[in-house]
Amino acid sequence: MKQGIHPESYRFVVFKDMSNGTSFLGKSTAGSKESIKWEDGNEYPLIKLEISNTSHPFYTGKNVLVDTAGRIDKFKKRYAKKD
Repeated sequence: MKQGIHPESYRFVVFKDMSNGTSFLGKSTAGSKESIKWEDGNEYPLIKLEISNTSHPFYTGKNVLVDTAGRIDKFKKRYAKKD
């Protein structure tokens, strides 16, 4: 591994899956303007996720179409034939 290319400022953050509401605590260098009070009583920065292992079809075993951000509608709108 090369020295000096990895960040040193890892901190605890709460990741929240916006598609099903589950949250988990982990470490990250990502910045966030929001914070949330965690189960241990401490306040941590909040990182919102569109999809995580608790809602992804590969991990859940369910074949469900996940369209949290309206990606299909955006695609159809972008590539619709113009009259």
